[in-house]
Parts: sequence; C-alpha cells; structure tokens
Amino acid sequence: MEQPAFLFSTRGSSELSKKIAEQYGQDLGKLNIVEFSDGEFTPAFEQPIRGGRVFLIGSTHQPTDNLMELLLMCDAAKRASAKSITAVIPYYGFARQDRKDAPRVPIGAKLVAKMLMSAGATRVMTMDLHADQIQGFFEIPVDHLFASTIFVEYIQNLGLDNICIASPDMGGAKRANTYAKHLNADIVICHKERKVANQVENMMLIGEVEGKNVILVDDMIDTAGTLAKAAELIMSKGANSVRAIATHGVLSGPAYERLENSLLTEIAVTDSIPLKNTSTTKIKVLSCASLFADVMHLVHDNKSISQRFVI
Repeated sequence: MEQPAFLFSTRGSSELSKKIAEQYGQDLGKLNIVEFSDGEFTPAFEQPIRGGRVFLIGSTHQPTDNLMELLLMCDAAKRASAKSITAVIPYYGFARQDRKDAPRVPIGAKLVAKMLMSAGATRVMTMDLHADQIQGFFEIPVDHLFASTIFVEYIQNLGLDNICIASPDMGGAKRANTYAKHLNADIVICHKERKVANQVENMMLIGEVEGKNVILVDDMIDTAGTLAKAAELIMSKGANSVRAIATHGVLSGPAYERLENSLLTEIAVTDSIPLKNTSTTKIKVLSCASLFADVMHLVHDNKSISQRFVI
C-alpha cells in the first residue's frame, strides 16, 4: 500500500506553506497550536498520521519560537507514529554559526542539526545554506536545493546585455562563479573588511565593471550594509546599473531604509522568509514554492532529485 503524505506548516511560514501545498496538489494538514498565558505553546495534529510520510514546513528565522515550534512538531509526529518525518526548512536559521571562529563560542548550526535529529526528523530539505558543510552536521539525508534554478530564469528575462556577476564578498565567489559560467558572463568580487559583525569597515573591487550591468549574488541580505556599499562602489567604477539577488531576505535593522536609499535598481529575494515591510518599491519576491513542492513529490515517490540541483 502506498505510504500517504501529510503536509503541515509552522505559523511563521504559513503563506509559503500554503503555496507549496497548492503546488503539491493537496491541502495542508490540520494542526492546532495551544498557547499558554506565559507564551509557551504546544502543537497537536488533529488527524491521524500513523505510518505516513510527514512534511513539516517551516523556516527557522527569528524569533526563535519558529525553531522551537518546528522541533515540537517533529517530536509530536514521532510520538504519533509517523513513518518518516521530513523537516522542510526553506531558510535554515543559525547557519552563520557554522564554525568556531573565536574562543569560547558555540557552533549553532550543528546544535540546531542535533536538535532536529533528536526531535525525530528523518530527513531535512533546505535551500542555499550559508555554508555547504552544514550538511555534514546531520546523520540523516539532507536535500540541499539551490535558488539558482529560480534566479537564472529571472536574470535571463531581464533582457540585459553586457551582464557581469558580482560577489559582495570573497566567501560568495564560488556561488557567483556558478552564475557567471551559466550566463556566460564576467565576474568581479568585492573584498570587504569587518571589525565587528554587520558593519563593513572597508571594501575594494577586484575586476572591471565599466559599461556593464552588474548583478550582485548572495545567499542572504541581513542589514544590507554590504550590498549598499558594494552597489555604491560598483557604480563609482562606471557600471551602467547594479541589481542584487539573494535567496533569503532576512532584512533586519536598517535594511529596508538602506535598500531604498541605495544605488541598487532592484533587489530580488525568494519568499523563504516573509517580508516585514511590503511597501518597499525596490524588492521583488520570487516564490520558491514550486521548487520545494516538486522535490517533495520526488522524495515521496522515491525518485531521484538530482535534476533539481542543476541550474
């Protein structure tokens, strides 16, 4: 007998989950979350899931309640005798804590991985991790999807000539090179120096951008300080225009104001994280729902998903 599939959503990713469920071809499952007066909460599945493949959809962006809610749902599914539990995490929070880069600090990305496995997750599906090696923190299968399958089509539809791909930092050079090869475009790299987190001290450009339409590629935008400074630097070097694409629009602190006041023509992000400010004129949101729904179908049918890793 075919193993049934059930889709459930955390509250913080409800809009994206509805789109994924629609693309998947079935409704979200019934889930009730009871809140206590002190803010504590507990999720309860309101339908049997015994022996089924359960997909729990939820990005773990801030507040941390989003992560805790997903963990509790994993535990509830395990105790309800689900046969398999796939944590579908479009944005994997705490991923920037992927190594011990200073004395006496945690490796938060691994801690989250251990918590997900302990809670009962048997598989993880995510998109554009901040560092690829985070997959190695898990002892269960990890489907690491790439938003490039969404963004490449977007770039091609812009109809720009003389395109140049730029990385806002050295760490993103590999990602930018992948886009540049596929689009047959030149590549430049912005080298930045930081003294403290979220604050760029100095930046220089490696490569030529004069007369080119530049597209900055990154995995996330947090305070937008790096992007705004990179755009200013690129335009000062004679570029015709500069745009940005980033998978995850974290957009905290002064991010929206910085982007509105920046020299960026447009910023494209996915809906892995819901926008806090929907009135902005420069940010374009591209949905990742069909990508996740497609891969979820392939996983449920025990088919190869390798074609979804290719731009």
